Amino acid sequence: MKRRAFIENSAKATLAGLFITKDWYAPSPLYNNICVNLFSLPKVLEADFAGGLNMLAKMGYKEIEMYGPYTFSSEKQKANWKSLEPLVGFSGSGFFGKSLSETKTILKDTGLKVPSLHTDLDTLSELMGPLSDAANHLGAKYVVLPAIPEGERKNIDDYKRMAERFNKIGAEAKANGIRFAYHNHGYGLSKMEGVLPLDIILQQTDPSLVYLEMDLFWTTAGGADPIELLKANKGRYKLMHVKDMKKKVRFSGDGGNPKQWTELWGEMTTAGDGVLDLKNILSVAKENGLAHCVVEQDIVAHPEIALKKSFDYLASLKK
Repeated sequence: MKRRAFIENSAKATLAGLFITKDWYAPSPLYNNICVNLFSLPKVLEADFAGGLNMLAKMGYKEIEMYGPYTFSSEKQKANWKSLEPLVGFSGSGFFGKSLSETKTILKDTGLKVPSLHTDLDTLSELMGPLSDAANHLGAKYVVLPAIPEGERKNIDDYKRMAERFNKIGAEAKANGIRFAYHNHGYGLSKMEGVLPLDIILQQTDPSLVYLEMDLFWTTAGGADPIELLKANKGRYKLMHVKDMKKKVRFSGDGGNPKQWTELWGEMTTAGDGVLDLKNILSVAKENGLAHCVVEQDIVAHPEIALKKSFDYLASLKK
């Protein structure tokens, strides 16, 4: 009996060891909390904000990135968005008609977190108080500038002045318990006066005050190599807009205005369906400090299908 008990116990231990070993060595997800930028489905949210967020949560998304203008945004930015309505086909509204407290309640009900808020330069420069209050109320760590206004990046001196301004914004954000990040478009990726404008931003800003959000689609369309940028700037890129391309495309110009951006929207596709090597790019990004993987497919026609496909692909990536 002792011999039989020994054999049975040994078999059980072996089986348990196999299961433990399997669990120990099972590959873990490359990114645990996949995020989505709300600019991917603004019309859905404009019609039913709570319903749209609930749909995203059911897809598996854990985080959302919001965009302005908000109720507290600069009047100039609100007017700018008003002028863009005919081009984009919807009105700009950071909380889609809801108050800040109502928004927080909806987020709590859906279980969604908000790591970042997109906003504008005037709001960042002049209204950091209400902006940081909103960010802290929602639990957002980053306030992000999605684009430098076209009139403030005409030459290299403009970029130098912008770098100084970024440092001031970053310092004020830090004092208010949040972080400032800059999201790139296509401009700044080609030499101007013999200098690469993006290098000015990277080299003349304080890494402890100014972080970055890489837009994969715009970076590629602007002719830059995302992997080279990630490796050369370890710890700076904390967020990334993950967009895939149907085929490799470039901007018709320098990628510096909304017309050039919108004319390439049709070349975006769901993550994993395009030509970008997303697994390699996202692996390198993780190794170099990326914290938030953000799906964005600007105003996609069928978000209930496209955004689910993007989530499923990204959730399938392993370390």
